[in-house]
Amino acid sequence: MVVLATVLLGGGGFASTFLGFWSPGAMLSGPAKPPPSGAHLSVEFVEVPTIEIIVPGGRARSMVMSATIETDSHHKGQVTHLMPRVSDAFTTFLSGVDPAAYDKRGVLEVIRAELVTRSRFVLGEDPVKDLLITEFRFK
Repeated sequence: MVVLATVLLGGGGFASTFLGFWSPGAMLSGPAKPPPSGAHLSVEFVEVPTIEIIVPGGRARSMVMSATIETDSHHKGQVTHLMPRVSDAFTTFLSGVDPAAYDKRGVLEVIRAELVTRSRFVLGEDPVKDLLITEFRFK
């Protein structure tokens, strides 16, 4: 009976560590260290120049958009240096949007997601934390 209990408990312990439910090494290393409290202080915002595009179609209107790229202080110089490429990528995308799409619900979220993707394509994954659209209007 004791041998059976030992085998069952030992097998259960092995299976639980093998499946990743817990780790003996993690128990010996102590508690996880919290992230440094000053991590949020290095957030920087870089303005993207305002983009104004004439929307093709029957109505004579133009779309104006301003955005800001959220980065950190380490990458701010790189983002600022490559801003002409970012601005070009944004302008190219926005000029290709179908005019009927602007009238649909949720278009701003789609545009924002596409601009984040394009900014990460130009700048890389690490520099771009987020993209904030600060102005989006038609005139």
